[in-house]
Amino acid sequence: MNQQKWLKYFSFASMYGMFLILVMGALVTKTESGRGCGDDWPLCNGKLVPAYTIESIIEYSHRFVVGVVGIILLIATILVFVWCRRKDAKVFVSGAMFFTILQAVLGALAVIWPQSSSVLALHFGFSLMAFAFTLLLSLVFTRFGSMLSGSNVSLTPGLRWGIFLITLYSYAVVYLGAFVRHTQASGGCIGWPLCNGSIIPDMVGPTRIVFIHRLGAVLLFILLLWLFLAIRSQMRAEHNMYQSAKWALILVVLQIFSGAFVTLSIGYDIFLIASLLHAVLVAALFGILCYLCVLAFLAKKTGQAYKA
Repeated sequence: MNQQKWLKYFSFASMYGMFLILVMGALVTKTESGRGCGDDWPLCNGKLVPAYTIESIIEYSHRFVVGVVGIILLIATILVFVWCRRKDAKVFVSGAMFFTILQAVLGALAVIWPQSSSVLALHFGFSLMAFAFTLLLSLVFTRFGSMLSGSNVSLTPGLRWGIFLITLYSYAVVYLGAFVRHTQASGGCIGWPLCNGSIIPDMVGPTRIVFIHRLGAVLLFILLLWLFLAIRSQMRAEHNMYQSAKWALILVVLQIFSGAFVTLSIGYDIFLIASLLHAVLVAALFGILCYLCVLAFLAKKTGQAYKA
């Protein structure tokens, strides 16, 4: 196996591993297994092999996967810096390593010293950033890699900044969604699309948190619709930026409906499945937006629309 194949293998293994960590993290939160190992870390309730309870197995499995993926990412980092000449690959793998360490430390601190819901929500956000960086790293070693090494695309300054700001805003919406999970506020709005039978419900307690998250998701859809139409006016349909904007729009629609699925499944056995599906779509959407950000960063500046 040549160097390029090893780089691609470990890059993709890191990306799939980070995706698994995201899903397992959501599983830990939804099953309330975060305290399954008590206050011990890295041991579980003082043991190397935990007791066979559902909560301890879920929590300890999550820790185990984080450790394995961390080793895979470390190998990928070494390989990139030794064998790869591409600066963007080094930036992506460094970002992935930084956020992986950050989320692991935050997770350990949350076990040893219980944290507030606002701090715990950051754990999912850091995991999402680590996944996005590993996704970008893996794309370097695919046919999309040429798009990341340089671009002859031209963008207006407004569209360029629009991509950056929308991605930043999407991260805020994701954080608020994680906050909803950690405060166990999912039941704050009964029904969909109305909230407790009202267009604008009483803004108190969990209802306020969930309703603001819903409004944030609707605004994100509007912004991504504008982004798609704006990019369509400047790009041909076969261009990666056009396709990325199209899939971002599709995914945000699916995300909204998956949120409805979560709400309508509360109290039923499929609630956990709905919640995990919601997390999967979040990861896919944010990853595509980060890819768009890189393309926008590399694009040439122009004062007028340009058909790339």
